[in-house]
Amino acid sequence: MILLDHPYVSELLFRAIADHNLPVVLTPAARELGLTKVSGSLTEDEAVALLRNNPDTRVLTNSENAIGWVAENLGFTSLPKSIDLFKNKLTFRRLLAPLYPDFRYLEIAPEAATLLDPQQIGHPFVLKPAVGFFSLGVHMVTRPEEWPQVQEKLALQLASPSRLYPAEVLDTSSFILEEIITGTEYAIDAYFDGDGHPVITNILEHLFSSATDVSDRVYLTGEDTIRNNLDRFTGFLADVGKLAGLKNFPVHVELRVDEAGKIVPIEINPLRFGGWCTTADLTALAFGFNPYVAFLEDLRPDWEAILSTRKGKAYSIVVLDNSTGLAGNSILSFAIEDLAKRFHKPLAIRPVNHTRHPLFGFIFTETPADDLSELNWILHSDLREFAVARDVR
Repeated sequence: MILLDHPYVSELLFRAIADHNLPVVLTPAARELGLTKVSGSLTEDEAVALLRNNPDTRVLTNSENAIGWVAENLGFTSLPKSIDLFKNKLTFRRLLAPLYPDFRYLEIAPEAATLLDPQQIGHPFVLKPAVGFFSLGVHMVTRPEEWPQVQEKLALQLASPSRLYPAEVLDTSSFILEEIITGTEYAIDAYFDGDGHPVITNILEHLFSSATDVSDRVYLTGEDTIRNNLDRFTGFLADVGKLAGLKNFPVHVELRVDEAGKIVPIEINPLRFGGWCTTADLTALAFGFNPYVAFLEDLRPDWEAILSTRKGKAYSIVVLDNSTGLAGNSILSFAIEDLAKRFHKPLAIRPVNHTRHPLFGFIFTETPADDLSELNWILHSDLREFAVARDVR
């Protein structure tokens, strides 16, 4: 069954629910987002009864916000415990300790940051909320002299975004300071089937503008990305699944692979694919394979057949985070359609209300695999040329 919640549900997901009669729960949030009673829909009481009668019922969310409903209504299942294993980054590191016994990390309270001696963990390191989302409150520290500036940025940055999400999604009462994981970064959508075997539905490389960039600006996928990583990432997920005892469980994984080929996870997000209906929708747009339907109906992508028809093509998600230097409420408009014209072949353009969220929207693209210049451009753009500031006179 599907739990829908704010901030966003794509038309692609709505269509999948209607076309495939997917069981979706009619929560208040789902109704607010425009869902009406459709074939296969469930009341909240019916959804709870379904899980009581069939504990193996598959549950998929579109948003971190739905975790609160799971915690409140499905405490009799294994889901809340499985969620906490991954959602809390401290619990996550403890879970993976048998696979990564030498990984260095430290829990820290925000008020203790001014007293912290960063030499306790060594440089470089990254500081982030123990429960966090969308790179909010994430800071890289590569040298000791950077620490005071990071402390100031942290206080300012978290003042507004922390109110956008519930505590199950973004909780800044506790932070984790951990060693920086080096190497090429990837994002993976996958699910564990009824026997606990992982099924990967997409692999994307996370592109960065520099070594200190922590933004979510560009994610890239295509034939090479899938073929070069499918087997080793499936093996990695199998190891994680055994530790956590996962079955009938979707995940969105972020990890890095160093030059020696060592895989080290950054985080694993439970019960969903990429946030804001991004990575799963790109899979459907690029590869013609719908991950939402696949998970709920136990389908597996035939990657050999899919990739044989996508040669020479790369597919991307461009996340238009507000990098203009202007506050969202000081921007009158953002020309996302004009920006999209800079790309070879936009597949979808999705504006977001920048006064409510710290981003302007998303663009899904198809790009020639041998020419990624447009992606390099957007990686380095501050987007200022597309933003119209309000007249404050």
